[in-house]
Amino acid sequence: MLLGIAVFSMIAAVTAYTVAVFTERKVGIIKKNHLYIFGIGLFFDTLGTTSMSLISESFKFDIHGITGMAALLLMMLHVVLAIYVYIAGSEKQKTGFHKYSLMIWMIWLIPFATGMVLNMV
Repeated sequence: MLLGIAVFSMIAAVTAYTVAVFTERKVGIIKKNHLYIFGIGLFFDTLGTTSMSLISESFKFDIHGITGMAALLLMMLHVVLAIYVYIAGSEKQKTGFHKYSLMIWMIWLIPFATGMVLNMV
């Protein structure tokens, strides 16, 4: 049951992040709906990470564990920064934010991919 929650959550997270990043990029400016989708992605990322931690019963100091924790913290920071830019940012910041979103999404993909690869072996 817990494994199912973890897998579903990570698939939901990658889907939400991908949709938010690429729609933000396509539109060319950060909008309120992007904030919601980033928040949904963060929720599922946190749920999936927590579920996987409960399954493994400990934090592992390997490439997946370290990059996973870093990516989760980056996503938290990203959501906070996205909210700030949306509310108080200049027009230039709002239209350029997609560059940061794309970079953070690519970093987030590292633990997502290593988690799949390491657990398939």
